[in-house]
Amino acid sequence: METADQVPDTSEPAVPVTLKEPADGTPDVVADETALAHACARLAAGTGAIAVDTERASGYRYWPKAYLVQLRREGSGTVLVDPIPLEGRLGPLQDVLNGQEWVLHAASQDLPCLAELDLVPGSLFDTELAGRLAGYERVALGTLVERLLGYHLEKGHSAADWSKRPLPVDWLNYAALDVELLIPLREKLEADLDAQGKLDWARQEFEAVRTAPQPAPRTEPWRRTSGLHKVRTARGLAAVRALWEARDELARKRDRAPSRVLPDSAIVNAVLAEPKTVAELQALPVFGGRVQRRYTANWFRHLQAARQLPREELPNPAQPNDGPPPANRWADKDPDAAARLAAARAGLTKIAEHHQLPVENLLLPDLLRRTCWRPPEDRTTEAVTAALAAGGARPWQIELASPVLVNALQATA
Repeated sequence: METADQVPDTSEPAVPVTLKEPADGTPDVVADETALAHACARLAAGTGAIAVDTERASGYRYWPKAYLVQLRREGSGTVLVDPIPLEGRLGPLQDVLNGQEWVLHAASQDLPCLAELDLVPGSLFDTELAGRLAGYERVALGTLVERLLGYHLEKGHSAADWSKRPLPVDWLNYAALDVELLIPLREKLEADLDAQGKLDWARQEFEAVRTAPQPAPRTEPWRRTSGLHKVRTARGLAAVRALWEARDELARKRDRAPSRVLPDSAIVNAVLAEPKTVAELQALPVFGGRVQRRYTANWFRHLQAARQLPREELPNPAQPNDGPPPANRWADKDPDAAARLAAARAGLTKIAEHHQLPVENLLLPDLLRRTCWRPPEDRTTEAVTAALAAGGARPWQIELASPVLVNALQATA
């Protein structure tokens, strides 16, 4: 395995060169089938992996769709595709991209909206994940580009409303720069991983990201309402649920981010205030606003319905959870499990430090907790290996983590 002189160079680079626009100028946006055909011909004529990124309108729109797709390939230049006016007519792009190797930064954020466009990679290289495995503490795209390539990317539009049309030129420059240097960044990171003996680990991680199934829908998504802990009664939780579900339905119909339809804080405040009339509800912050007054009667109606629910239809104050309890309660509930977890964490932290890895990349914290809370009945290497594999651990993780867990699972309070 790697020696001390193989870890990433953490010295500060020279003053980076600021990039405000792509080297070839601002690309035209591909928004019709003729332009798409020309762009795809350029991409097909290029060589090597394809840098891919998307821009969404998180915080503005309900649906997490791609409002811009950025692509770059050696010999092809940069292509910006607006999938909205094309309305699914992306056959030429699917022919060029599908089955190819893609280079993305934080691929798990982009792959779902690309899959909705029927765009699927044959393999991928994730520069954010590669940076973590290579031992870099800060792995934002701009940070890695500065440290490894010596360029400063002008940032600032990541949280913009990318559903806006037409897109401003400075936004297009920002979007194009996000793929401008992905290929050379990939080359640097791949060399780092190879020198540290971690390239095979990275490939296993990339494939796990590429093939990860869509997460199952949450059974009670309203429980993620910010500030929910302030609501202490089952009747109050029913009111939060009623407002959350009404808001979600309206947000879906309007394709608006739920927080823009009604903030979580307003939901919790309304439940705690227990208004008796529409006027009392309108007197609360947010509800008295010009736009909100149109919907206040609707919100009040749902609050009233929650107050009249039969007791058996009220939600359980305790949040359902199929996993172990919070780790800070283990010492009281199961001291031996707490001892197992402490021993496992200590052992895994040593391994992670030795290999210059974040410990959460060595083994997912949730999988670690589940294994320590309910270990295999037969606590042999074979049984622990099988449990980790069933939990989704990759072979390289199992190889490093299973000896530690076999020992830790013998611990008692």
